[in-house]
Amino acid sequence: MGRIRSTIDKIPTGKIGRTSKLMQTGVKLGGNYLKYYSKKAFNSELTRDELDQSNADDIYDSLKSLKGSALKVAQMLSMEKSLLPNAYVEKFSLAQFSVPPLSAPLVRKTFKKYNGAYPEDLYDKFASQSVNAASIGQVHRAEKDGKKLAVKIQYPGVADSISSDLAMVKPIATRMFNLQGKDSEKYFKEVEGKLLEETDYILEVKQSKEISEACAHIPNLNFPKYYEDLSSERIITMDWMDGKHLSEFAKENTSQEKAHKVGQALWDFYMYQMHVLKEVHADPHPGNFLIDKDANLIAIDFGCVKKVPDDFYVPYFELAKKENINDPEFFNEKLFELEILREDDTEREIKYFSELFYQMLNLFTSPFHEETFDFADETFWSSITDLSEKYSKDTELRKMNGNRGSKHFLYINRTFFGLYNLLHDLKAKIEVNKFRDYMS
Repeated sequence: MGRIRSTIDKIPTGKIGRTSKLMQTGVKLGGNYLKYYSKKAFNSELTRDELDQSNADDIYDSLKSLKGSALKVAQMLSMEKSLLPNAYVEKFSLAQFSVPPLSAPLVRKTFKKYNGAYPEDLYDKFASQSVNAASIGQVHRAEKDGKKLAVKIQYPGVADSISSDLAMVKPIATRMFNLQGKDSEKYFKEVEGKLLEETDYILEVKQSKEISEACAHIPNLNFPKYYEDLSSERIITMDWMDGKHLSEFAKENTSQEKAHKVGQALWDFYMYQMHVLKEVHADPHPGNFLIDKDANLIAIDFGCVKKVPDDFYVPYFELAKKENINDPEFFNEKLFELEILREDDTEREIKYFSELFYQMLNLFTSPFHEETFDFADETFWSSITDLSEKYSKDTELRKMNGNRGSKHFLYINRTFFGLYNLLHDLKAKIEVNKFRDYMS
């Protein structure tokens, strides 16, 4: 017998309901700190791990029932592995797969509203219980004309709550990153725009078809077929793909050959999108990739696609070349083009941010400086952790205007950081320029 999962019959969609939910969480976190410090008074051995665990549990439980963009924020945080205490990473990583599903009546109601008929009228078979739940939708198995299908249904009210969710998160983010000046709004607009795009399933089907057709010739890479006649703005029907989530595969896999095969397909897929299509699947977390029994990679979710404009692409990849990073004049010129340095910066700020980005780019672009790169290399990872530790503790940085860098960095950095994390989980060694074979 499978474990009976609790379901959600109703999601708080009104601004007041959602705000009070987040406020309750704030009160809980305050209580956790009090508990921690009162215990600490009697037990000096107590570490902050217990506090982190309680906070992570409470934040996750709150976001989980809100779903939508609030849960998306948890997912984004779970990818910043080296920037968060371990308890948060563990808990937020769950956001990628395990969320209580919507009840069967709510599923039927959603179908009737958006596809004009109940699921049993549209498919030969439809499983009323979902097989897994993501941040803004859940997936059901179905069959039609002998084909096995996956049907993704968006949670009600998600699109409507994005702007108000972000309005609640904005003051916290502004303080955290010391964003000064009016033009910091560009970052929030970028996130809001992308989150709203993710709720547009008609756009997702279009993006899925375009990218999967453009990348179909890359070896060891597969995609589901999408069915427009059974999809709408809140429902997507696609082929059911058999495979394990990438993280599950990475944990169980003992074959170095398979790890390299999957890693190479993943790298080639991303480099081809970045350099040829100039748009990229910008949500590389393990739940968006399956690995089949022959160690082929399957990409299954194109809700978040980031277009890479030339005025960002050119300077960004010019700085991926070691000789350019080491040419101070050229380097600073590109930092202005990428809005990392600002015209109103003091000399101290220019010196500080030039050094910070020199260290960051040197490290982040190091895979591009070789013909092969081994993502299992722990020195690479410990360098990333050391750098983020150093700057997260730097009180100097907190005093400076955090409003810097082109808005395009948000999703491009997230893409690379996520890609590197997946390749590290796989312990893959890749040929850096292999993707060029598929460019002609």
